[in-house]
Amino acid sequence: MPHRAEAELRRLLDIMAALRDPAGGCPWDREQTFATIAPYTIEEAYEVADAIGRGDMPALADELGDLLFQVVYHARLAEEAGRFDFATVAAAIADKMVRRHPHVFGEAAARSAGAQSLAWEEQKRAERAQRAETGTLAGIPHALPALTRAEKLTARAARVGFDWPDAAAVMDKFSEEIDELRAELPGADPARLADEVGDLLFVLANLARKLRLDPETCLRAANDKFARRFGAVEATLAAAGRLPAEATLEEMEAAWQAAKARERAAAE
Repeated sequence: MPHRAEAELRRLLDIMAALRDPAGGCPWDREQTFATIAPYTIEEAYEVADAIGRGDMPALADELGDLLFQVVYHARLAEEAGRFDFATVAAAIADKMVRRHPHVFGEAAARSAGAQSLAWEEQKRAERAQRAETGTLAGIPHALPALTRAEKLTARAARVGFDWPDAAAVMDKFSEEIDELRAELPGADPARLADEVGDLLFVLANLARKLRLDPETCLRAANDKFARRFGAVEATLAAAGRLPAEATLEEMEAAWQAAKARERAAAE
């Protein structure tokens, strides 16, 4: 198996080189840059998460391949620019894993999962300091999904004591933000409304963190639930030979509540 993995990785690297070949490569691939490829990298990571969420192992294998190709793509672009290559990327992550797991690869004592999490964060803090990244919030990428970044920013701040004491306190803050948003509604100033809605979402991300939930996962589940139930509404209307645009809000709400009741009954 190791020999096959090495051979297939070598084949993938060669395919990438051929795609970027100035003479006989693919015109589209030759035009790409780090910036133009980055959105695809993010998209592929989400598709990996989606396959995991659906428990679809064949799809997961396929999506992991797509994500690996993104790494190979960026490494090839860097190699062409004389900055680094795929071997540098692989060596860097291998060295990092060895460095951050001295209880496995070194002489450190065995650690519990909790102790390893603390040691991992301390190692990351030391590495940020070596890179002259100062400040408690240093190193949290701006490109993260907004809810995820909100959770990470406040989790980092919480490590130095800047945090709500519990979820109940976050709920109080949520009520406060609701009142502030409600106060802005009469004027309907877009900038003020955007600011207050942002504050509201930020507090919700913190509430999820205090409840030990991932806010992105929560919202994805809510999105899926909405899509599923709205599909049931459309199906109900279609059975009567009607489209949603032809139905009243009351009719659609009744179909929605029926779909909701069926889901709850099925879960009991």
